[in-house]
Amino acid sequence: MPRHPFDDDTLHEECGVFGVVGVTDAANFVALGLHALQHRGQEAGGIVSYQEDSGFTSARRFGYVRDNFTKASLMETLPGALSIGHVRYSTAGSKGATQIRDVQPFFGEFSVGGTAIAHNGNITNADALRRELIDRGSIFQSSSDSECIIHLMARSLQRTIPEKMKDALRRVEGAFSVVAMTRTKLIGVRDPLGVRPLMLGKVADGWALSSETCAFDIIGAEFVREVAPGEMVVITEDGVESFRPFEAQQPRFCIFEHVYFSRPDSILGGRSVYETRHAIGVELAREAPVEADLVCPVPDSGTPAAIGYAAESGIPYGMGIIRNQYMGRTFIEPTEQIRNMGVRLKLNVNRALIEGKRVILVDDSVVRGTTSRKIKEMILDAGAREVHFRIASPPTAWPCFYGVDTPERSKLLAATMSEEEMRDHLGVDSLRFVSLDGLYRAVGEAKGRDASCPAYCDACFSGDYPVEPADMIEKGFELKAAE
Repeated sequence: MPRHPFDDDTLHEECGVFGVVGVTDAANFVALGLHALQHRGQEAGGIVSYQEDSGFTSARRFGYVRDNFTKASLMETLPGALSIGHVRYSTAGSKGATQIRDVQPFFGEFSVGGTAIAHNGNITNADALRRELIDRGSIFQSSSDSECIIHLMARSLQRTIPEKMKDALRRVEGAFSVVAMTRTKLIGVRDPLGVRPLMLGKVADGWALSSETCAFDIIGAEFVREVAPGEMVVITEDGVESFRPFEAQQPRFCIFEHVYFSRPDSILGGRSVYETRHAIGVELAREAPVEADLVCPVPDSGTPAAIGYAAESGIPYGMGIIRNQYMGRTFIEPTEQIRNMGVRLKLNVNRALIEGKRVILVDDSVVRGTTSRKIKEMILDAGAREVHFRIASPPTAWPCFYGVDTPERSKLLAATMSEEEMRDHLGVDSLRFVSLDGLYRAVGEAKGRDASCPAYCDACFSGDYPVEPADMIEKGFELKAAE
């Protein structure tokens, strides 16, 4: 499925993972969990399950979970009390469009039994690993970096699947939260930095793993805890075992999960994502006040920050922009005339509220700036007197190599323009971003960002990459010079 033509000016998490063990018809629970994680990947999804008499069974489909994995005829082919699943975005540019062979979970049959793996993140030395593995005889079936894990496991001399997985993941650089399954075990692993999230939950007599806690709610599961950075959990119907297969490191969880990727009803780091985004809006109001008549979110990700901004500034909050909730990704074939309508197909201005007002628009980020310009034009066309942008993240000036689909650096507006130049480019009366220190305060770091030892991965804002992107450096990408 091609990416929506009006959906190319935001950052996309590339996938979400979910797994369940110890419940009847586990694949149905996984389908519900993936539905709750749909925001993390809307191009394709897959489910693998295991039952003793039928073995491993799988289904992979393009499109939404609701359009595929709600059909009884399909779900009946996925029996068993153990199942994992994956939703993904295809990435833009050189990686090309998604093919069905790229849809996870991936499966491997080893001498000690079969294993299915679903991976959230990005392996930054995947090109080097792939070359090495191919030279040694491995035959890859997909273009995904995640397949390297299966081939590395196949070459491990360890006797059990968990030990083979530990062997494989010690060779991997970058970010990974992995959910895997054998015939009897559900396995979850996070990389030593814990860049991507992974949660452990209890459901009935079984257990669940998920990229986010919101997926536990839909199946009536209890959120138990986060899988710790560098931890492997091996779960059977008897309980959970914990292992630490990697050398301990200072965690660097992705701060953009708080800003945008995770659903506002999820819990990260022991606090509500909604409350964190509300706190970002409060920081913005303190750092970048402006006289205005209305605070208006850019739906939907800007809403909590806009509410926080309004509460702190005392300026009334209003829904000045309304999202068309029924705009599908395959709405109509995008002719040139339709393309020129731009974001109007997705968003409409509440003219009665906007007309004659000085409006503060609160959005989560500015990437290329094309959508921001169109929204500004819509607000002015509706009769606004002034338009002020307030952005609930620092300027996105560097690409992410840890599992986020980011444009090349040259296409990031903040990589080539100052804040004042961006304001002129967007044609707004003022433009301000929350500071990096302000963002850190909003996520609970009272003293702001400690430059000597940052608590989060904030490379997209700072250019400070906690793991050097080896493959990209080989291709000529230049890291930020040390200050």
